[in-house]
Amino acid sequence: MSASALLSVTQPAPAIAPARRPSFREQQFAAREQAILTAVNRLLATKGYDLMTMDEVAGEVGIAKPSLYKHFVSKEQLAAVAMEKLLDRMLDVISAQPLTQAPIDSLKQVLRWALKAHLDGSMPLLPSTRSSLRAALVNHAPYFERLVKMTEAMGTWIEAAKADGSVSGTLPSEVVMYTLFARACDPTLEFLRETGQYTDEQIVELMVTTCFGGLASR
Repeated sequence: MSASALLSVTQPAPAIAPARRPSFREQQFAAREQAILTAVNRLLATKGYDLMTMDEVAGEVGIAKPSLYKHFVSKEQLAAVAMEKLLDRMLDVISAQPLTQAPIDSLKQVLRWALKAHLDGSMPLLPSTRSSLRAALVNHAPYFERLVKMTEAMGTWIEAAKADGSVSGTLPSEVVMYTLFARACDPTLEFLRETGQYTDEQIVELMVTTCFGGLASR
């Protein structure tokens, strides 16, 4: 073995510098930002984007409005980032579905997650076609990229479910997808909860059953 080869074998590997721990100030900033996004999700779920104000967000978090603007420069950016994080959670649920699972079961699992998020108060209302939020979301690249990934994954399952007969092959795929989105924002969940007759788990299963099985007797 040559001297240069021996040197390369015996020479210790360069030390890897440990990752820098965030400072206390940085941790505070991140925690406050998460509190802001949590508050925004609640307001989007109860009031919708058009009625939500930055004053309400600041009041919900318990911070001054100028502090809010240190994190987000506008209401549009704030809502777009909140929706972006929501899609991150949804993509995690999609990725967690086993590859061997039937497509219809994967769709049901994603719907279950969305219904539970609704009952937890963290599922924003869908923006109407006239909402200014739609333009803000389309112009927010991170949100749009996640939306494309989500719709591609869901679309693949829908097409497979149509092919194996577990979803009607006569239904356009976008109708199936929009129906699932609508169920996640359905006020029926609140009406059922207010009766006091059902647990949240029962409400979720009732909604999944009516969504995929319909109302006709079998």
